[in-house]
Amino acid sequence: MSRRRWAWISGCVAALCVAILIADYLAALRRPLDSKIPAERLRITAARLSRKQRDDRAAWVLMAAAAAFLACARQGARPKVPKPARLAATMVRRPPPPAVAPVAPEIEFSAFVEDAIARLGRGKESAIPLLQAIQAHYRYLPDEALRHLCALTEITPAEIAGTSSFYARFRRSPVGKHVVRVCHGTACHVAGARQITDELRRYLAIPEGADTDPARQFTIDEVACLGCCSLAPVLMVDGRPAGKLTPVTACEALRDDV
Repeated sequence: MSRRRWAWISGCVAALCVAILIADYLAALRRPLDSKIPAERLRITAARLSRKQRDDRAAWVLMAAAAAFLACARQGARPKVPKPARLAATMVRRPPPPAVAPVAPEIEFSAFVEDAIARLGRGKESAIPLLQAIQAHYRYLPDEALRHLCALTEITPAEIAGTSSFYARFRRSPVGKHVVRVCHGTACHVAGARQITDELRRYLAIPEGADTDPARQFTIDEVACLGCCSLAPVLMVDGRPAGKLTPVTACEALRDDV
């Protein structure tokens, strides 16, 4: 017997028990509380005892039926899990993930870092020039290069972390092949820069919390001003400006300029 039918039967039993209890309660209200005739008093007492026993049994049956109804209803509400044989047929076909650029072989950092230290110095006052040199060469600050830098200079890892995180110019993650700078100044913000940035991120499939697409082709960089307020909203792709944009034309600018 299915759970649905068990739920229906237990619900009917519970409703019947409730009806019995209500009927007995109404009957007790209509019965006289006392009688001067002994035989009538005995009959009323027997009726009360019989009704009490019936009410007790009905209450126990009611609780059991309610528990069975809730259990069957809860089991029926659970979604059916498809069997492994049907699972493949019910799965929605998704497009293949975008191709990820092959990882380049391990870069040798020691030669360049040692040359930069020889030119710029080993003291703590050389921290910013050294970081600028490393980023200009690799386009970001590789962890291996920073560890080698700390091993050969007086600069500590804490000072490297503080300096690289304080200045927005420094990057700790690889940058894409093309850098897209979207202006978020006042004029561009009012003209819809946020919508343009969101559309570019969706178009390039950039994950949440990242600024570079999985293939490392594009990096979205939000800047305070590009000095082209008359073209708001505006962006630059590798230094080439594009203005008077909409979310649609911004994506077209990436295809046209690259």
